[in-house]
Amino acid sequence: MTETLQVANLRTHFFTRAGVVKAVDGVDFSIAKGEVMGLVGESGSGKSITGFSLIGLIDPPGRIVDGSIKFKGEEIANAPEDRLRKLRGNRIAMIFQDPMMTLNPVLRIDTQMVEAIEAHRKMPKQEAWDRARDTLGMVGIPSPDERMRAYPHQLSGGMRQRVAIATAFLNEPDLIIADEPTTALDVTIQAQIIYEAQNLCRRTGASLIWITHDLAVVAGLADKISVMYAGRIVEQGGTDDVIDRPVHPYTVGLLGSVPSANKRGQRLQQIAGMTPNMLSLPVGCAFKERCPRRTETCETVPALAHDHDRAFRCHHPHIEALAE
Repeated sequence: MTETLQVANLRTHFFTRAGVVKAVDGVDFSIAKGEVMGLVGESGSGKSITGFSLIGLIDPPGRIVDGSIKFKGEEIANAPEDRLRKLRGNRIAMIFQDPMMTLNPVLRIDTQMVEAIEAHRKMPKQEAWDRARDTLGMVGIPSPDERMRAYPHQLSGGMRQRVAIATAFLNEPDLIIADEPTTALDVTIQAQIIYEAQNLCRRTGASLIWITHDLAVVAGLADKISVMYAGRIVEQGGTDDVIDRPVHPYTVGLLGSVPSANKRGQRLQQIAGMTPNMLSLPVGCAFKERCPRRTETCETVPALAHDHDRAFRCHHPHIEALAE
């Protein structure tokens, strides 16, 4: 399969008065054309900063200090701003958690979507308008002609998010980064948006990174999953493998805390403790203070181990899961 994106040893740090926050600390992954990857972890694990780093949306005091980001073979880590501006919204699009980060509250939907097309392509205004309207229909918005003439405040939260998704697909990008786009929506609307996003990727061949804290969301959406903790990816693999046979204790804990029909009447498990302070991470494994498998070995940083299509960063993995 053709690789759309290859990320190697990505490090994004924030240099504050209190110290250096290693928000992304040596992240590696790749995404093939048409593939969907779920990037999962608790709040503060570095998921969103990873997404922002990919398209150069890191503001001071943060910056990419090391690593490679190759988009269709082109190195774009710390690329010039004019080059990144040509890629954003064109070949690489981002869907934010809050659709109002995409939509201007004082402009009509048609004005905003047509401008998004005209910023990267030369075409007659009526053709651009028709393209925007058709894209609204693709994401399941009823009466798209009427919605095109509406202002953002006249639409519901779910409808605004659909508009944001439609805007991301306007220029048929090769890569879409979705930063928890359904978190604030009810379950029914969430399921509809995930379904539409999945269909659009299949139809257009776009690759998709779906950033979320909810493993249940990516279970039916992603082809593979990368689990992040404290700025690092601690487990990677195919979705079925990670969900059914987790290896890292953190992934096991995340799955154990998800309500399931198979555990009816049983108390949900929980991961002990809190996520570490990124300004003062513990020596060695960042998860050791919360890990039931902790030993003295965990005082050293675990290397990323590989087993066929699985990768994990742990001294004491649930290795028996790999044999199942």
